[in-house]
Amino acid sequence: MSSLLPEGALPRIVKRRDPRALPHLDHLLVVMPASPSRSTWDMVPGGEALAAAARRRKQTKAGSVFTLHLDAPCPVTVAMADPKGTPFSWLTLARKAAAEIRKHRPAKAGICTAGADAGIAAAWLEAGLSGLLAAEGEMPRFRSKDDASQSRLSTITVLDDAPGLDLARIRAEAEGNHLARWLAALPPNMLHAAAYRGLIKELADAEGWEMSFLGEKDLAKLGAGAFLAVAQGNAHRDAGIVRLRYRPRGAHAGMQPLALVGKGICFDTGGTNLKPFRSMLDMQEDMQGSSVALGTLLALSRVGFEQPVDCWLAITENRIGSTAYTSRDVVTAVNGVTIEVIHTDAEGRMILADTLALAAREKPALMIDYATLTGACVAALTHRYSGVFGNRPAVLERAMTAGRACGERVWSFPLDEDFDEPLESRVADVLQCSLDNDGDHILAARFLQRFIPDELPWLHVDLAAGHNKGGLAHVPTPQTGFGVRLTLAMLLDHELVKAAGEQAP
Repeated sequence: MSSLLPEGALPRIVKRRDPRALPHLDHLLVVMPASPSRSTWDMVPGGEALAAAARRRKQTKAGSVFTLHLDAPCPVTVAMADPKGTPFSWLTLARKAAAEIRKHRPAKAGICTAGADAGIAAAWLEAGLSGLLAAEGEMPRFRSKDDASQSRLSTITVLDDAPGLDLARIRAEAEGNHLARWLAALPPNMLHAAAYRGLIKELADAEGWEMSFLGEKDLAKLGAGAFLAVAQGNAHRDAGIVRLRYRPRGAHAGMQPLALVGKGICFDTGGTNLKPFRSMLDMQEDMQGSSVALGTLLALSRVGFEQPVDCWLAITENRIGSTAYTSRDVVTAVNGVTIEVIHTDAEGRMILADTLALAAREKPALMIDYATLTGACVAALTHRYSGVFGNRPAVLERAMTAGRACGERVWSFPLDEDFDEPLESRVADVLQCSLDNDGDHILAARFLQRFIPDELPWLHVDLAAGHNKGGLAHVPTPQTGFGVRLTLAMLLDHELVKAAGEQAP
């Protein structure tokens, strides 16, 4: 079987060696404040002509993007940013600018700012680079006749000084996000459970991760009845839980790992409680939690994250058939909790229950799980935000702060004990879900919390923003890869693991 991993590398990012020299470029992106002054235009190559074009086209407001075909130095795309804007707005502008630049198919592009102070200039450069890289991350295509000869962007040159700009991190983050999006877009007859496992093995070998796999027989011995209930309807016995281990050089043996856990439902019919057509159409994307966890691990590996990481991927399908699990079934999870099944389309919390409980046995410093878990979270937040839940207020606060700062925005929901009331069962320890949909995103998180010991810090990310028509922030595709950028911001910029360790349950 040929590789299902993304083809082709993302563009290299380089800084100019000689600040006085403008390298040969096919295209230049200039990010400047809205309503720029004459002195700001004077800082830009071809500034006089660009200023005249901007006035003529009335494109000087924040959010404006236009291109002028100059002979020297090259065609220039100007993006007007609001200095008082948010990181999300700057990333959105970068997506528009990258789409404009891609129309011209340059091989070598440059990026610079004009008229902004150093702090904002660095943020604009980071957004612009992220937008260009996301736009170059090709998605799966299977046309019999495809124009593969079109030129691709090979190099992006940063023309500003920008001493604090971390180019390696920007590229690693883009690679992780691209992997997450690519996997979510693969057709379900290609990325089924067995193929997914093979792809992960290929990636693990390339990246130097240790990999182990708990198949259905292994899970049966462990008593993972919640996971196996979902898997039992599959035609093939390929389901299981993958564990990947990243161990950086210098990490001592007693260092607690970070645990990343992802829901990997390769296709979701809804099971016995069958989904209607429109709700089932894109259900190959129901594995996005696992692809985000995997993309995050890739990005952390490539930036040389200093802490060990375990990545747990719960991989199966939720099929309909004579052997599929049914409402009112009672199953026992790996930690002994008995579950009464109510709705077979609430399968994500079932497979996560056992996966979280197994990951918890390793006593990680922090557990983060990702899942396209509930429609209720989408109803509450739309596809522009994702929901976060957790058992440490400090972790939730830093998660929201990191989301605002990086442009992948999240909102925290309550997890008070009285939300357990709708989950009370007459015959088991807990209902899988309630009979209605009121606050199902909250009830799902309360359900998951039963499989995590109180002493372990935990953050649950309900990926309402995993798919957004037209893209989101700097990402141009419906599959957004939401969560990779957020997690790097939480871990690298906002010390989430440290916050988790400082607060008692």
